[in-house]
Amino acid sequence: MDQSRLNFLMELLKTPSPSSMEMAIQKRWIEEMKPVADEIRTDHAGNAMAVLNPEADFKIMLAGHCDEIALVINRIDERGYLHFDKMGGINPKAAVGMKVTVLGYKKAITGVIGVNAQHHGGLKGDFDLEELFIDCGAQSKEEMEGLVQIGDLAVYKRSPEVLMDRYVSGRGLDNRTGQFIVGEVVRKLAEKNLKVGVYAVSTVNEETNMGGAYFAAAAIEPDLALACDVTFATDYPGVNQNKHGDIRLEGGPVLAKGAPINRKINQLLEKTATSLSMKVQYELTPRATGTDADRMRLTGKGVPVSLVSLPLRYMHSPVETASIKDMDEEIELLTEMIANMTGNESLNPLED
Repeated sequence: MDQSRLNFLMELLKTPSPSSMEMAIQKRWIEEMKPVADEIRTDHAGNAMAVLNPEADFKIMLAGHCDEIALVINRIDERGYLHFDKMGGINPKAAVGMKVTVLGYKKAITGVIGVNAQHHGGLKGDFDLEELFIDCGAQSKEEMEGLVQIGDLAVYKRSPEVLMDRYVSGRGLDNRTGQFIVGEVVRKLAEKNLKVGVYAVSTVNEETNMGGAYFAAAAIEPDLALACDVTFATDYPGVNQNKHGDIRLEGGPVLAKGAPINRKINQLLEKTATSLSMKVQYELTPRATGTDADRMRLTGKGVPVSLVSLPLRYMHSPVETASIKDMDEEIELLTEMIANMTGNESLNPLED
């Protein structure tokens, strides 16, 4: 990955994009896509779409969600402390002692998630978010209400970093990396003589309700849809690989196998990987994928879907970690597969 593309990825990762408040990151992504896409589209859900070859009959949708997990303020107490619930899959133990940016209705302010000192008993065993609070330095409810109101959101105050020139670590790689990847596929495909239409969508709300993917797919009516998300890496201490499988950073893109997945799309991906001498990994999604693929599949008359994932360590923590090499390979895999499609492919598993 050249430095300019890495810089753009890092810029995306620095931009707050809590589920339901993705406007800033969508505008930045659109700005980056305008010079290469044939069309830019948006919708009332907040999705952003970069389209290539919109006149083509055969339409491929790529979905990478841009929203990240967050905290939502549900109470301001008399002393000015902020209490919160989760917007997406927040792990209470990962939140303890973190700095946060509270996206207040007046302005963004810094806070810390306070914790009872160990000398005073600390936090014991399992605990809920309701036992935590944010301290922004306010001295009263009135002072805090001048900046923050119920329903405002907060994200971890954590800047992305590159580890050993090979990994990116930070908050919200799930799934701003997917947003980045689908955009980079468009950038590379813009130089090709495409026979299919490509609709790369930076979707919203995946972490909370997956509504963005549903609305986008319903409007596009794709013939093939691919979700580009992250999956659980299992290559670090404490993970039971007998239970959770063997998924490694720098092991290549991860293809899903299970009832929701169209086998013929996977065959196209595997054939392409072989032609590139690229390794792929596999994960099982027996009933559902837990990604945008589930909602895209159930739009209109039904959409053949597959899921290509980036291995990710420390899911839903402030230090999610992924491989730059895996991102590059996923971009190459998707670009090559789509560039070689004729638009006459049958995805019906009963047809040869």
